Amino acid sequence: MCLAVPGKILTITETPGEPRMAEVDFGGIRRSICVAWIDRPVCGEYILAHAGVALCKIDTQEALDTLNDFDIIADHIARNHESDPCF
Repeated sequence: MCLAVPGKILTITETPGEPRMAEVDFGGIRRSICVAWIDRPVCGEYILAHAGVALCKIDTQEALDTLNDFDIIADHIARNHESDPCF
């Protein structure tokens, strides 16, 4: 199973002969992501990324809701990992 993660485009870099790249913020973690396959990416927009490639643009509220869900899951894991036999 694959997981695409929402991130906010911070900067876009275009270098001749190379794919268009963007610095993307994933809830405080910044990564360089290829945005060459996204139609007219703009700083401030949210994308879904997998394996270093932007798959599509997504609505800001959807991105924020998903990031919030990730925070809830991470908090649950942090509180319960010692007593949960699945970890």
